[in-house]
Amino acid sequence: MTNETPNAPEPNKEDMIIGMEEDENNEAPILERRDASDSNGLKRAIFNVPIEVVVAIGTARPLIGDLLSMGRNHLLPLDSAIDDPIELRVKDKVIARGELTQVPDTDGQLGIRVTEVVNISELGA
Repeated sequence: MTNETPNAPEPNKEDMIIGMEEDENNEAPILERRDASDSNGLKRAIFNVPIEVVVAIGTARPLIGDLLSMGRNHLLPLDSAIDDPIELRVKDKVIARGELTQVPDTDGQLGIRVTEVVNISELGA
């Protein structure tokens, strides 16, 4: 049994993103699309659906007894170093990596500066 929807239209490759350019300030890439028609806009409506991205800085594998005995100021060591890349995950799949940074002009809010984007063709099913 497959997960395909019967009579579902094939994705139109003309509607897909065809290029990425970085602006001169080295900021987020500008995405180009071939067709900006109203019908194509409906197909791209999925781009406005929010999705949860998990930021993973490391993992720990303590014993249950250690977790139960934790209290204030307990230190839980992680399996990563302070300068290791941070992983951005969607549904347990790594989609990008980056470095932890403070968001400018905030009171200590953290953010991720993306340094690598995973090729989505390598993610598989």
